[in-house]
Amino acid sequence: MEAPKKTNEIFKILSKGQFISSNSSNQTIQSLYSIIDQDDNFENLYEYFVHINFVLEKGNEYFYFSRPEKTIDLEKKIEKAFEWIDILDFLKTFHNSFSAGFRFSPSEILARVPTNADLEMKLKKLKYLNKATSKVTNPDILDRILKKLTDDTFIELENEVNQEYKVLSSFDYLEQLILTINIPTETEDEIPK
Repeated sequence: MEAPKKTNEIFKILSKGQFISSNSSNQTIQSLYSIIDQDDNFENLYEYFVHINFVLEKGNEYFYFSRPEKTIDLEKKIEKAFEWIDILDFLKTFHNSFSAGFRFSPSEILARVPTNADLEMKLKKLKYLNKATSKVTNPDILDRILKKLTDDTFIELENEVNQEYKVLSSFDYLEQLILTINIPTETEDEIPK
């Protein structure tokens, strides 16, 4: 098994918990996506990385690493999942077609907050993302959300002048995470409201 070119660059990105998305504006990311997606490269890379305890996963137009988890790590993952559920709920409240390929600016979101009570309530709920102890404003909360989404490669700044962001294919990972949550109908009534 021969590792494809740029395996080290692929590892550097994916080992940070980031994604390699097909619709990234970054030419390097697009190139790495093409390399992984070529012929037998996915299988070869899978075999290569699994030996060092990283599992190369393929989503809908994106790649990422997963790892076997210990129970303690699973608890942290569940906490993180709750965080992502809150963020996704806020973004879908802003625009129900917020998904891969969607473009937006922070000013569009902030302009809708005062006119949409549900959106405002969900944004305020995300105040816990900011570690600051002083008064946190709506732009502060939104900046933190956008930084988190950008750092985890779910969105990217496409136009710095207009502050326009593009939602990447990897956003599907979050959507699929939420869709996998299944609450059986017989236990629905047992959940406290």
